[in-house]
Amino acid sequence: MKLKRELITYLISGGITTGVNYLLYAGLLALHIPYLAANSIAWTGAVLTAYILNRRCVFHSHQPVAGELLSFAAMRFITLLIENILLWLLVSRMHAAAFPAKILVSAVTVIGNYVLCKFGIFKKEVIRHG
Repeated sequence: MKLKRELITYLISGGITTGVNYLLYAGLLALHIPYLAANSIAWTGAVLTAYILNRRCVFHSHQPVAGELLSFAAMRFITLLIENILLWLLVSRMHAAAFPAKILVSAVTVIGNYVLCKFGIFKKEVIRHG
């Protein structure tokens, strides 16, 4: 039951984070910011949003913020690199429009981000009795 609740809150916070990401990305594209720069800037806003929501609402972490945030951003940076590479392939090589390409790429990064958070950043400390 706890895993189901965690997954539901992760999906809700992910929806909010994705909304922040898409709004920033679309706004930056509207300002004629190049799509990879727009994606990287939008990623920054989304990572900060995701960290706060994941820490408080999903994984209920009590670890020190500074180290955890750094770890969170570093692991998410991996998905930013993957996302930028996939965007570049879709937009520059396959001539897809920048916003629909972002939506396609997001499917890959959402799954990757959950795995990184669950098993990397917010993993529960095992208490050993003995």
